[in-house]
Amino acid sequence: MDLRDLVAIDVHTHAEVSATGHSSLDDDLHTASSAYFKVEGNRKPTLQEMAAYYRERRMAAVVFTVDAESATGTEPVPNEEVAEAAAANADVLIPFASIDPFRGKAGVKRARRLVEEYGVKGFKFHPGVQGFFPNDRSVAYGLYEVIEETGTIALFHTGQTGIGAGVPGGGGIRLKYSNPLHVDDVAADFPHLRIILAHPSFPWQDEALAVATHKPGVHIDLSGWSPKYFPPQLVQYANTLLKDKVLFGSDFPVLTPDRWLADFEQLPIKDAVKPKILKENAARLLGLTQP
Repeated sequence: MDLRDLVAIDVHTHAEVSATGHSSLDDDLHTASSAYFKVEGNRKPTLQEMAAYYRERRMAAVVFTVDAESATGTEPVPNEEVAEAAAANADVLIPFASIDPFRGKAGVKRARRLVEEYGVKGFKFHPGVQGFFPNDRSVAYGLYEVIEETGTIALFHTGQTGIGAGVPGGGGIRLKYSNPLHVDDVAADFPHLRIILAHPSFPWQDEALAVATHKPGVHIDLSGWSPKYFPPQLVQYANTLLKDKVLFGSDFPVLTPDRWLADFEQLPIKDAVKPKILKENAARLLGLTQP
């Protein structure tokens, strides 16, 4: 990966379909989320198509699936497939994995194997879809131990989710799990764990800002929302106290980097801060540059 040639690093993209055509979401949730995000174009690009898409834009992308099989009954896109595609497209794709926290000790062993044998750089958690509180010691703490020990990254969905929006009962997804204050406990219990709070954390934006300001290892990505809808306090903190801890993320394919970047240009972000958000902070966090 030639960091000098990259214009941006997108830290939040989804592998939603496997090489065999298997989708990580059932049809109802997939259709509803597409309507929620007003998705245009190809909602189910293959990993090879994603690599070509980002290569054309001179961007790199962190890519992952979401393993929520215990809660949804749907198998995820295989982590190994994501990692292998990233290895084959190492100039633009950076592999994260996802382990259903209810897989217990088997999930912990698999997480270590994914790091040691497949080179994954982090793990995605979606507490709402997976149905767990991040600070429940009986569920995911074994995974956090491996992530902290291996120096990889834990990325948590926070705030409301478009998954289940518009489906009766929200598709059974409970928003309470995604309050970023639950992740504050994780950051306190694992002080060397590197954490990303994904998305503007509506309706808990101030909580997310407080956690990221207080805990050195906690960062915020800006994915899942058009920047024109960012709350003013998020823009203020990105410009000042958190200028070294805020990261560009799109949520591709539901939100494209093209749309995100066009709207980002309209924000009153300082010229000295823009390159930090778009590339430099992520490069440092991902170990692509010297600290």
